Amino acid sequence: MDSVRGQGSIQMLLTAEQDAQHIVNSARTSKTTRLRQAKDEAEREVQLYRTKMEAEYQKMISDTSGSSGSNVKRLEEETDAKIKNLKESSSKVRSDIVSMLIKYITTVKT
Repeated sequence: MDSVRGQGSIQMLLTAEQDAQHIVNSARTSKTTRLRQAKDEAEREVQLYRTKMEAEYQKMISDTSGSSGSNVKRLEEETDAKIKNLKESSSKVRSDIVSMLIKYITTVKT
């Protein structure tokens, strides 16, 4: 009777060990699945953040380059206007300056 009882206890222990092994394997599988899901979710969030930052960067680039182009155009217009004003004022006094230079060149001091 003891041997039957011992066999039953051993069989019960083996069954309990197998059940425990199944529980551990199930927990490992669940943990691995959760880690994979967390990794995938983190990668999606990183990609979303990267896309958002790239869009903001491109917007900033287009804003600054657009204003840069308008600044260049504005500066060119201002420069052209200044050159035109200088040419007009120099043409007004050109004859007086030429006369003055000729007078100083041809006059001999004694």
